[in-house]
Amino acid sequence: MKVFDRLLEIREKRGAGYFVLIDPDKQDVARAAELAKICEEAGVDALLIGGSLLLANVFDETVMAVKNACSLPVILFPGSTKQISRYADAILFLSLISGRNPESLIGGQVMAAPIIKSVQLEPISTGYMFIESGTVTSALFMSDTRPIPNEKPDIAAAHALAAKYLGMQCVYLEAGSGAKQSVPTRIISAVRNYAEIPTIVGGGIRTPAEAREKVLAGADFVVTGTIIEKDSNPALIRAFADAVHVKES
Repeated sequence: MKVFDRLLEIREKRGAGYFVLIDPDKQDVARAAELAKICEEAGVDALLIGGSLLLANVFDETVMAVKNACSLPVILFPGSTKQISRYADAILFLSLISGRNPESLIGGQVMAAPIIKSVQLEPISTGYMFIESGTVTSALFMSDTRPIPNEKPDIAAAHALAAKYLGMQCVYLEAGSGAKQSVPTRIISAVRNYAEIPTIVGGGIRTPAEAREKVLAGADFVVTGTIIEKDSNPALIRAFADAVHVKES
């Protein structure tokens, strides 16, 4: 079964899926592997690996260690074409559709596609959308784009529909790592109801209750990163998983 089909199956069974983002710059390789084990035991559905920068040359080592430490799907969430690894199961093949930077829309994808094919990674075509979050996040700065205003759900919905019509498999609504504000529920609802496309939501989500709000608004998959980097207590990760899995709680 392909990874994306497995994710859809998780959504159907649990109501929504819970992903944890591992940034290779935020811990060493051994700690990343340990976190992967904790996540699997606590009910996480998949792991994303990636970051806006790579300050240390340990990307491949991190992906391999995480893959060996657990049986969860390991999905690359690349900040650049340098973040491709044959040891992962799949890659979010991102096009930053909320921006108008041609390099982020198609330039980087052209460079990455042959590499992804050669290492036989499953590409999951994803319309990536930055939503205004009250701060200039690393991803926003590095992309040299502007976010969609968080008071404009109609603009977000139109972008998501365009992604669907372009044949993308899902959209990712991103507030950014450590954002002051997570993606508003009105944006999530507008995107999900109008475009009817699987929707991933991440950035700035700090509590299980906030994660559940995103699911009830229409998120199919919820991603946390910074909060788990700060506190990888298994009980907290379990609480996030339980909050997201609305059909099981």
